Amino acid sequence: MTATTWFKDWFNSPYYHQLYFKRDEAEAAAFINKLIDHLKPRPGAEMLDVACGKGRHSILLAGKGFTVTGIDLSEDSIKEAKENESENLEFFVHDMRLPFRINYFDYVFNFFTSFGYFKTRREHDNAIRTIAQSLKPGGYFVLDYLNVHYAEDHLVHKSEKEIDDVNYYLTKWFDETHFYKKIVVEDENLEEPLEYTEKVAKFSLGDFTEMFAYQGLQIQEVFGDYLFNGYDVKISPRMIMIARKVVK
Repeated sequence: MTATTWFKDWFNSPYYHQLYFKRDEAEAAAFINKLIDHLKPRPGAEMLDVACGKGRHSILLAGKGFTVTGIDLSEDSIKEAKENESENLEFFVHDMRLPFRINYFDYVFNFFTSFGYFKTRREHDNAIRTIAQSLKPGGYFVLDYLNVHYAEDHLVHKSEKEIDDVNYYLTKWFDETHFYKKIVVEDENLEEPLEYTEKVAKFSLGDFTEMFAYQGLQIQEVFGDYLFNGYDVKISPRMIMIARKVVK
């Protein structure tokens, strides 16, 4: 599996969704409620959910009456997400590195560390450019990313999970520039175990500030967890950045 396609293959796998999204739906709903209470969007605001997966957050946002578009590289995820489409909710297979609707959205969201997967800095810059271009002037971008320092300090090198008779063996490590996670899937329905390796860039707040500024985005606030506590570089598990598109 090449380094450029691991995320497309893995995120299109049913095992990816079983491993990560058999989690508390109430937590996702609570986060969205808190975020909307904080942002106070106008009724019917246009929103883009980048790397939306099967649309969990998009569906919650549309349920609040906003006009929501979800995009993701995974064809299987979008196929499933489309079953929830409605008058104010639509989904498309789309690569975040490529342009999508210029000056169109009031808000763009990227949740659950759905960034940092690409091979080069240029590709990450292209993704930020797509997001910046898709926002109306004065619009907001919310990026929910891991906190590098916390992740380093709390790394569990080896773990196992059993979900619905499927066994997952996880091995994590990191170097100067990336976090890695090897996932071995053992399922009696498989002829042999599957193996995937995730690779996520170690982007700091300074890195994002620089990438955003280059595309005309200014960070307004940073939170350290899904309860919206303040960001602390050592103790915060998340880095939730709210940036605004500069009005020229």
